[in-house]
Amino acid sequence: MANPFEDCGLASGYEAWYAGRGQRDDRMEKQLLAALLADLPRGRTLLEVGCGTGHFTRWFAKQGIQSVGLDVSMVMLAEASKRNGLHFVMGDALALPFADQSFDLVALVTTLEFVSGPQRVLEEAIRVARRGLLLGVLNRLSLRAFRRRLLSKPPWNSARFFSVRELKRLVRESAGERLACVRWRTTLWPLPGVRSLPLPWGGFIGMAAGLHTN
Repeated sequence: MANPFEDCGLASGYEAWYAGRGQRDDRMEKQLLAALLADLPRGRTLLEVGCGTGHFTRWFAKQGIQSVGLDVSMVMLAEASKRNGLHFVMGDALALPFADQSFDLVALVTTLEFVSGPQRVLEEAIRVARRGLLLGVLNRLSLRAFRRRLLSKPPWNSARFFSVRELKRLVRESAGERLACVRWRTTLWPLPGVRSLPLPWGGFIGMAAGLHTN
C-alpha cells in the first residue's frame, strides 16, 4: 500500500487543520501530553518518531527539551523543514538509525496507527530511549475512531486504531524488564469542559511508560 503521507496536498494541509478545525483537538492533546511528560523522569533530549510536519516536535522543543523529528516521508519532512530550524531526520520507524539509549525520551504521536509492525516500532523506540516513552494514539473504542473509519479517506483508510488495553499490552511486551511504570488517560471526550479522564473511551489515548536504564 502506498504511503498516504507522500501526498503533497495532505502534507500542505496538515498544519492548516491544526490552525483551523483542529484547534480544540490540538489544545486538548497537548494538555494531556504535558501532564504525562511531567510523570516521566525529566529528559533533556527527545526523539519524535513519525513527526510528519514537525507539529509536535516544535511543541516538545517549546517545553525546553532538545528535540529531533524522524519520518519516512520526504514530503512531510520537506514541509517540516520550512517551518523551523529544528533537526529532522529521514528514517524508518522499524529500524531507527540511532544507537541504544541515544535519547532520554522517545515520543510517537498518531504514528502507531500507520505503521506495518507496531510492536517492532515500539521495540525500536524503547531501544533508543533512556528514560521514557510517550504515546498519543487514537482510541479504537471511541466515537471519533468510528467516524474516521466511516470516512474511508486517506490517511484514515489505512489506519489501525488501538484500545487502551491493546496499547498497554504492546508496551509491556515491547519493553519487557525495562518497563518501570505505565500511566495513561484519555481526552477528546464529546463533553463540554472535560479535559481528560482515567476512562478507556476518550478519542485520544495518552500513555507514558517509564523505563529502567540498563
